[in-house]
Amino acid sequence: MKLYYAPHTCSLSPLIVLKELGLPHQLIKVDNQTKRTADDRDFRDINPKGYVAALELNNGEVLTEGPAILQYLADLKPEAGLAPAPASWSRVRLQEMLNFITSEIHAGMAPLFNKELPPTYFQQRLQRRMATLEAALGKHAYLMGAQFTVADAYLYTVVGWFAFFAIDLAQWPAVAAWEKRIAARPSVQAAMQAHV
Repeated sequence: MKLYYAPHTCSLSPLIVLKELGLPHQLIKVDNQTKRTADDRDFRDINPKGYVAALELNNGEVLTEGPAILQYLADLKPEAGLAPAPASWSRVRLQEMLNFITSEIHAGMAPLFNKELPPTYFQQRLQRRMATLEAALGKHAYLMGAQFTVADAYLYTVVGWFAFFAIDLAQWPAVAAWEKRIAARPSVQAAMQAHV
């Protein structure tokens, strides 16, 4: 498998999952400005959407969109427990959490990267969404309960962007404690070293 990535993007979460599962993979860096890959191809020929992450399978199929990639990878090694069984109620709850991270946290942060927009409204909205995660992590060690899942890998990636905007996790103590637990995982440390 080939994972197309760019530093400081959501492509970190599938890399964490690849490392967590010990799956063989090749990393191919993408320049987000020029849309050229490290092996000098037009990334839009691989993913017409033009953004990472993209996972190219050995059969040539390309899968895009972080939550889809994460679930696909988790299902390659179901015994690792990174996602509940497909079609189970627990899987629906995982999909619910992945959608919340995608639409409310990840997409909610996107305007903060636009220097032309005033950040105040978007930061206030993000504060409200983070309160939901604070409540969930106040009850459990991980987003879905007692076990690390792909949702934790995704949220860890997005929460990592808070530093770009001087948003201090300390205002959410349960989230801050969770972030430290995730950062200590060997798979996360290995992914962070490779995702440069």
